[in-house]
Amino acid sequence: MTIWPHAAWVIAVSFACILLAGPTAAQDYVGSEACRDCHDEQVQAWAGSHHAKAWTAPTPENVVADFGGATFAGNGMAVEFRRENGAYLADVTEQDGQMRTYRVHSVVGIEPLQQYLFETEPGRLQSFDVVWDTEEKRWFHLYPDQDLPPDDGLHWTGPYKTWNGRCAECHATGFKKNYDVRTQSYASTQSEIGVGCESCHGPGSAHLDWTRGQAVPAGLGAFGFSMQWGRGDTESEIQQCAGCHSRREAFADGNPLPGTPFHDAYNLAILRPGLYQPDGQIMDEVYVYGSFLQSKMYAKGVGCLNCHEAHGATLKAEGNAVCTQCHSPAGNPDFPTLRKALYDGPAHHRHTPGGEGAQCKSCHMIERVYMGVDGRRDHSFRVPRPDLGLGADACTDCHSDRDQPWAAAAIDAWHPDPAHRRPHFGTVFAPVFSGQGADPGALTAIALDADQPGIVRATAAYLLQPHGSAELAAATAGLLADADPLVRANVVPLQRSADLPDRIDRLAPLLSDPARSVRLSAAKEFLTVPGQTLTPLQRSNAREAMADWQRTLSNRLDFPETHLVLGGMALTLRNAPAAERAFRRVVTLDPQREEAWPMLVQLAQINRGVEAARAVLREGLKVLPDSAALGALADQLGR
Repeated sequence: MTIWPHAAWVIAVSFACILLAGPTAAQDYVGSEACRDCHDEQVQAWAGSHHAKAWTAPTPENVVADFGGATFAGNGMAVEFRRENGAYLADVTEQDGQMRTYRVHSVVGIEPLQQYLFETEPGRLQSFDVVWDTEEKRWFHLYPDQDLPPDDGLHWTGPYKTWNGRCAECHATGFKKNYDVRTQSYASTQSEIGVGCESCHGPGSAHLDWTRGQAVPAGLGAFGFSMQWGRGDTESEIQQCAGCHSRREAFADGNPLPGTPFHDAYNLAILRPGLYQPDGQIMDEVYVYGSFLQSKMYAKGVGCLNCHEAHGATLKAEGNAVCTQCHSPAGNPDFPTLRKALYDGPAHHRHTPGGEGAQCKSCHMIERVYMGVDGRRDHSFRVPRPDLGLGADACTDCHSDRDQPWAAAAIDAWHPDPAHRRPHFGTVFAPVFSGQGADPGALTAIALDADQPGIVRATAAYLLQPHGSAELAAATAGLLADADPLVRANVVPLQRSADLPDRIDRLAPLLSDPARSVRLSAAKEFLTVPGQTLTPLQRSNAREAMADWQRTLSNRLDFPETHLVLGGMALTLRNAPAAERAFRRVVTLDPQREEAWPMLVQLAQINRGVEAARAVLREGLKVLPDSAALGALADQLGR
């Protein structure tokens, strides 16, 4: 049965229209210097911060690396860093023997490492993989285990290292990517490089007008900003920080107006294998928000600004003092339910006072190193649980010569009260993460447990997807009305196994959910729903939500993974020519995307015959000669 005639009604924007989508209108940004006259103290604190230094011009004040003839050799390349006529240059000899000189376009970061951007073609900025260690004063490669030729997608010149598409939106203020899919080029713009005042407060033109006596436009705060700070809305403040301090997928153009709710602007990565440990501790680079959502601190109303100074982007106190401002016998009246006790003492931490083991962060915020030298802390503020035996804990991080049973016995001797050693979701997630299989009943119980953090419940729902059934869909249907949009969005796919009338009745209301993340999750489930089974209002809502999803995809047409999604969508709709174009774009952007080549071979056969398929197969085998999937197709088709 062909799905296309039934599903065509959903597509409000055709594939051609997706490719023609343009940028949104510019915002009224005025630049951070416009704030100095009235807010000099705040601007001074900001000017030396990591936010201000997130992206800077290559001036002697900003460049800290050795460009005096220093060299680097390794990872299939050789580089000499030098200066000439005031410019910072890198002579790069690649694995293929080709040498090219690049001029440093701009600088990223200030410590503990500094990275440099090269303009490899007009408008396209690439982040170079050889970076400067500001503490050890040395050049090093970010990925020491990689030795890649220039045509590899993961090479520094490839699509995954394109600054315009992957990084700039969080390192600039008022950034617009402006990617032209026809020419595969960028004409990106921004109000200013670096994370300026307006990155957090919103465009400042209406505020300046307010200072001159003009009325504030509708929809803005009392002082003319889109984001309101210091008004007691801790959740909105957390979500504003989380826009960049999270592992997420951006919706729309990736540059939401400050003050936009997080789940209207982004799809947050849940506790997936490879990103987090089974118990939710950080593993890959996940940028704080996902771990913080698991914490009791978040659940009790603690926000980023309780610990971090806003403008200098520093901690509010040194060492344990940042914790004891609340966790002490004096307590904190802002958090009246917090137990008042002496935590900064040997009776609690059982380590030498003043030593590393006596630091709150050593036990409650494990550190993982990313980008070679950049240590970042887990913000779930968890009690160490070596007794779970899940392979990562604070105790054996430091005591690397001991094992988890030893650490568990020590904690049990120090703190025999088992209140903090109750059953943990990590023991249910662990078998799934390791590929041993899942316990659907236990996962369902976690998803339904209102006492679990929302990100944990959402993860349980995600892990249940391979076990779909009408019974599971019915058991979790109530979560479609959960207060947490992260839960609602991840429960939606569990309704695929429901009978069609039940699926429509349960999911149709989510097409107009307040959170865009939920609306888009629901829209995908209507892709194959026959139009005649919906009411006119349901069809209208589905069209609108689907068009919103496609607008999001249209802003990421420079990503190979976007074209995988478009190819999958076209396959669902039985549009083989569109699917072939999409998978062709995948391997054009990244020839090593192995999952795309077999699809491309089969689609070439469907669209143009067996000889066309053999030609594509030979092309793929040149790139991936050891691919088992392509080898199997070669046995079927002949080479």
